[in-house]
Amino acid sequence: MTGQNVTLAELEKLALADRGQSPMPRSTVTFVCRECGGDSIRWSGRCPHCQAWNTLEEFQVAPGRRELRRPGPASSRPIPIAEVEVEAAPRLVLEWQELNRVLGGGIVPGSLVLLGGEPGVGKSTLLMHLAAQASDGGRRVLYVSGEESAQQVAMRARRLGIASPHLLMLAETDVEAVVTAIERDRPALAIVDSIQTVYDPALEAAAGTVSQVREAAGRLMRLAKETAVPVFLVGHVTKEGAIAGPRVLEHVVDAVLYLEGERSHEFRILRAAKNRFGSTEEIGVFTMGDAGLEEVRDPSAALLADLRSLPGTVVLATMEGTRPLLVELQGLVSPTPFGLPRRSANGVDPNRLHMIVAVLEKRAAVPLAGADVFVNVAGGVRVGEPAADLGLAMAIAGSLRDRSLPPGTVVVGEVGLGGEVRRVGRLDRRLQEAARRGFTRAIVPQGVAACPDGMEVSEVRDLVEALELGFPRSEGPSPRSPRPGKGGTPTDGPAAS
Repeated sequence: MTGQNVTLAELEKLALADRGQSPMPRSTVTFVCRECGGDSIRWSGRCPHCQAWNTLEEFQVAPGRRELRRPGPASSRPIPIAEVEVEAAPRLVLEWQELNRVLGGGIVPGSLVLLGGEPGVGKSTLLMHLAAQASDGGRRVLYVSGEESAQQVAMRARRLGIASPHLLMLAETDVEAVVTAIERDRPALAIVDSIQTVYDPALEAAAGTVSQVREAAGRLMRLAKETAVPVFLVGHVTKEGAIAGPRVLEHVVDAVLYLEGERSHEFRILRAAKNRFGSTEEIGVFTMGDAGLEEVRDPSAALLADLRSLPGTVVLATMEGTRPLLVELQGLVSPTPFGLPRRSANGVDPNRLHMIVAVLEKRAAVPLAGADVFVNVAGGVRVGEPAADLGLAMAIAGSLRDRSLPPGTVVVGEVGLGGEVRRVGRLDRRLQEAARRGFTRAIVPQGVAACPDGMEVSEVRDLVEALELGFPRSEGPSPRSPRPGKGGTPTDGPAAS
């Protein structure tokens, strides 16, 4: 090779060839965005794919190892959709109906489900109950723990009263070992706690990094589809409350569940942020006690167990998916000695609170400029639909006027910027739930199709009319008399109650 330019890599390759050796593959440095999962050959402050700032993370991997293996033979061909055989695989129905409701009717074979939540909220406890119920009938369930030892998981199971011989335990973090165990045992359900602790030894990156989380989730996804074994993954959350790791993780899985709740409250809410096999509007309600989690079959009764008729207390009729739910909303208005009043919301959108305060001041002449306003939803429940606007406004006004609504009153309605009270969806379902719980009066928007038996429904046009109806300034008939339901008695307004 005289007279030619020879690189150092070529000289090294020739030297290894003379000794009968082959060069080792060099590690490749790649940068992956933790938000969208996009690759980049060099680092930059902004992701070239999703335009997010400071999201590129470096990892090293041997050439040829980063490509995900695709299931199916190489000779697969597209076929008409009408020729695709649809197997009616039965779902794995659990004992708790609250879990079945959120999952869309049960666990779908071959599905990949991601469960997230704050530390200590009860994710592992919920999955232990799920594993015990799935193992009923002689079905084998594999519980893979990467954060705790087998002894620690067994201690939790005994505390919860779970001693099923069909519940198998595996303390492992190597994804190859986990895949081998699932392929060998073929359980009816596999649980991996958590996805951030599982790693692939072939990747030169620490467990929990973007590359490891993406590779482990991809391996488990392919395994679930090939073996029809449903797999549940536990995911850590960031300080913003989102699932830690790349956003592509949420796109890979079939369902994303969030377990919410305050440690100081006994209630836990299970929500579906994504579900390919059911609705994302359903919730499951549980209580945390000494014996673990217990499902709540009647959430309205549990949330209103300590209800008292006090100034600033309003009962809302909300909808969570197809389920009507009655919650207690508390408002407190207090004069502030400072020039800047506070607006604090717990369980409702703070921006919605600011809007309702502005509408009360502008359209209903409620003086709130020099007062602190605090709003709280009892039980640690979050209410996000606009149908809670009217109840929010009446709770604030009732606290300011030191007046309480008549006992047995439920409120529902959306408030516009002009002070008008707008219609809400599924109003009949809300009123039926209120009547079932013993409520005898409702303040709602106009347009009620039918009134439940024994309930007086007062329809209002705007916020001023609703406040006069709920907190009349003088004795006498209200601006609009309530509309009696079947079996109800016409009255002259709330004063007659």
